[in-house]
Amino acid sequence: MKSAYELAMERLAKSDPSSNKPLTPEQKERLAEIDRVYKGKIAEREIFLKQKLDEAMTARKYEEIEQVQKQIASERARFEEEREEEKERVRREAK
Repeated sequence: MKSAYELAMERLAKSDPSSNKPLTPEQKERLAEIDRVYKGKIAEREIFLKQKLDEAMTARKYEEIEQVQKQIASERARFEEEREEEKERVRREAK
């Protein structure tokens, strides 16, 4: 017996048959490169912001600590969203 999830995925596949098209080796390589680039961007930004966070913690500036923590989370989310948009463009290219 199939789960509701499996049934929904089958219906989705039927509604968009091109979504099951396998990726080419070039697309896979580009997707991996996008992941590497964005991991680097995220790491670079987090290193910078964590230095600011450490400075704020040392100075016991609690408002600044909270602000930097929010900035870290929002920038990480922004980079991840950009990465997924770029990866989706690569996936759609061959269709």
